[in-house]
Amino acid sequence: MKYPIAPFHIAIPVHNLEECRTFYRDVLECPEGRSSDHWVDFNLFGHQLVIHYKPKTETEELHTNAVDGKNVPVPHYGVVLPWETFENFSKDLKAKGVTFVIEPYVRFKGETGEQATMFFYDPAGNALEFKAFKDLNQLFAK
Repeated sequence: MKYPIAPFHIAIPVHNLEECRTFYRDVLECPEGRSSDHWVDFNLFGHQLVIHYKPKTETEELHTNAVDGKNVPVPHYGVVLPWETFENFSKDLKAKGVTFVIEPYVRFKGETGEQATMFFYDPAGNALEFKAFKDLNQLFAK
């Protein structure tokens, strides 16, 4: 890789700033950073996630792509976590009653790219995926 790995920045739309603020701060336990009346910064596992208020519009039809026999929501975002962190995080989310679109499981078991993954939505309908590899060298393996 030409450049070293660095934290990413992503800004996503939410139609209820306070409901999503509570979700990211209290459910996902992301430390809150700067904020205004229209946006809030969060530390999402060392990355900068910003939720920006955007009025709710007519609901866009959800799109999915089949991956490993599951319907993966598109678009989605998330973080690749260490294996143990993924296991603990998924247990915490289950204990907090998070509804999963795709329950935590291991996909591509025994194949190139074997990974743990889970999908769920935030209160604004943004899809999140968190994943982990026992062997991080598999992240981009073909």
